[in-house]
Amino acid sequence: MTRVKICGIRTASAALAAAEAGADAVGFVFYPRSPRFVTPEQAAELARLLPPFLVRVGVFVNPPVELVERVADRVGLDLVQLHGDEPPEVCARLRHRVVKAFRVQGPEVLRQIRAYRVSAVLLDAHVPGRYGGTGWCFDWSLARQVDRPVILSGGLTPENVAEAIRQARPYAVDVSSGVETDGEKDPRKIAAFVRAVRQADLQLQEVAP
Repeated sequence: MTRVKICGIRTASAALAAAEAGADAVGFVFYPRSPRFVTPEQAAELARLLPPFLVRVGVFVNPPVELVERVADRVGLDLVQLHGDEPPEVCARLRHRVVKAFRVQGPEVLRQIRAYRVSAVLLDAHVPGRYGGTGWCFDWSLARQVDRPVILSGGLTPENVAEAIRQARPYAVDVSSGVETDGEKDPRKIAAFVRAVRQADLQLQEVAP
């Protein structure tokens, strides 16, 4: 089953909509330059609203290790997602499990990934000067060449996520701007996204030999 993460959660209504739709994880963005930024205090309040088996992920960009650990403990994060230019040694120093994001330009990303020992990798579209949440896609088929769990991100929507799953066969999909209306999380789009993922999984099971 393809897991679903709804990223960029900033409000109680968005957090509850993700949980009610059946998402597997939510993401809190701790990058101050992001329009989806939340403080650790805000994220902790939102995390308390969520059911116990829904994974809480913290998204950071080029942070000090000490800050990541402090925020993770304060919020009760299950996973840390590093979305900047963090080297392998930074990932190795963290106590929490790490998802390392890579902005994909082409096949060269496969060589970069090999240097990291992390729980999973997230593949996002490369947009100069941007660290995610861009709404752009990349060549999804590259995900099938990665030798560890892949979280697919970048430009996913309720309309295209089924095709993305068919091409990439990822461990999980991650969406933010694709389930927003006017910059805010839209409960109807969140529900439609999760529903599209579940339907895609069923269709793949039906055609499997």
